Amino acid sequence: MKKFNEFIYQRPDIAEEKKSFHQLLNAFSEASSVNDAIQAIDDINTFRNRLSTMSDLVYIRASIDTRDAFYQAEKDYFDETLPIIEEMNTDFYKLLVKSPYRKELEEKYGTQLFQLADMAIKSFSPEIMELMTQENKLTTEYANLVAAAEIEFQGETYTLAQLSPFTQNKDREIRKQATEKMFNYYAEHGEKFDNIYDQLVKIRHKIATTLGYKNFIEVGYLRMERIGYDAKMVDVFRKQVRDYIVPLANKLYDRQKKRIGVDELKFFDENFHFKSGNAKPKGSAQWIIDNGKKMYAELSDETNEFFQFMLDHELMDLEARKGKEGGGYCTYLPDYQAPFIFSNFNGTSGDIDVLTHEAGHAFQVYSSRALGVPEYNFPTSEGAEIHSMSMEFFTWPWMELFFQKDTEKYKFSHLADAIQFIPYGVAVDEFQHQVYENPDWTPAERKAAWRKLEEIYLPHRDYGDNTYLNEGGYWQRQLHIYEIPFYYIDYTLAQICALQFWKRDQENHEAAWNDYVELCKLGGSKSFLELVEAANLRSPFEDGAVEETIDAIENWLNGVDDSSL
Repeated sequence: MKKFNEFIYQRPDIAEEKKSFHQLLNAFSEASSVNDAIQAIDDINTFRNRLSTMSDLVYIRASIDTRDAFYQAEKDYFDETLPIIEEMNTDFYKLLVKSPYRKELEEKYGTQLFQLADMAIKSFSPEIMELMTQENKLTTEYANLVAAAEIEFQGETYTLAQLSPFTQNKDREIRKQATEKMFNYYAEHGEKFDNIYDQLVKIRHKIATTLGYKNFIEVGYLRMERIGYDAKMVDVFRKQVRDYIVPLANKLYDRQKKRIGVDELKFFDENFHFKSGNAKPKGSAQWIIDNGKKMYAELSDETNEFFQFMLDHELMDLEARKGKEGGGYCTYLPDYQAPFIFSNFNGTSGDIDVLTHEAGHAFQVYSSRALGVPEYNFPTSEGAEIHSMSMEFFTWPWMELFFQKDTEKYKFSHLADAIQFIPYGVAVDEFQHQVYENPDWTPAERKAAWRKLEEIYLPHRDYGDNTYLNEGGYWQRQLHIYEIPFYYIDYTLAQICALQFWKRDQENHEAAWNDYVELCKLGGSKSFLELVEAANLRSPFEDGAVEETIDAIENWLNGVDDSSL
């Protein structure tokens, strides 16, 4: 197989593609036997995989260099084309769910495909295609606005990702200045960020009402493929977070304040965990990758094979650069059966988190690549995040490779961060519920709503005299809110599951790891709650599951003398 830079991109002529696709649909609708129907579905999936591969190649290459004129133009083309591709998929789903061979097809492909098809049908109509195109263009505008940041600091110019290490500096004044510089970029471009989101909210509300729904929340849940639970269950989960996790997070912030020796923990202190400095990887990006190879070789035969595949075919772009889009992700190129990992290494412990988190996604899709159903490449999002977050913990025994004498620092802060993240993640989710319940809110009203949620879920947070943050601007740094609405509760639900794997791994590594590998092999062939059950985990919605999981974590954290680290 070729290396990533040799993967061939060819722009699909969407008018011709539609003609070819409807010929395949006709073959499916006219199938005179189950075997004919299966052959037709396989042909349809081959066609869909090719379009998906082309779309993802554009997405990856445009995010690697937002200044690449060719791939930015191709991304613009796909912003307009993706709604048409979604219409084609929906046409297939409509035939699939009404197939006279549905029972036999469910036995072959599983019922999950049909549940996903039903949700896709409910969230799409040709009437909303122009609105979807506008939505896509606005999310691209947001990503490019973030990527365009060139911030002057200490005589050099940095992207937002490159500035991040300074927010963890031992010198309090340096981390204050760096953090303020970072948010000053958002404040200085605040009108643009406000305008982009205001348009997105109104477009999404119009999408919802055009489809016949009261507001976008229902559409958001359909798009995120929430199967087996609803907004009321999510609300109950948020209450458990308020009751059991917020108090523990507050205790951890109090410990951090004492540990780093400050009278008041300010927002610019939150990323600084130890007076002697945060745990950092002790080498270059290539050194990290070399140690990653050793780690995955020793973890298991499966991870050894997977990581070598990623290296052989150059399926990772990891270092931060000017013009590169922010954040990190894993996607999948079905025609090559190849995962791809994108990130922005910047010399912090987050580089190792990426190597484990995004590799967890990639290992899952590599493990389930033979399932043969595009919908099963990845699970729904909250299921997919179990793989990534759990891999972060399964690799703990190898953290000494990266952090050496600071390994215990890393483990403590990693586990504490996992707890402290959950209230923030839940706040992001509740914020979006409020926003889409009130689509006519002004930007100022949205920011006020965010600030109130911070008081509930992040009561420790002290923005000092920073006007932008005190007025509720912090959320604008969260790309999911702009680009993938309602994709955030997923991380918190998955974190509870990953923490259960952490606990089980301490007790019996072999049993926990075997369940994890089997979970990865299932891919997206089951719903979130079915995957949780298959992995011998407790549902985060189950009464007592959050409290029991958090108790185990709190006991471990209380057993560490973090003041000595």
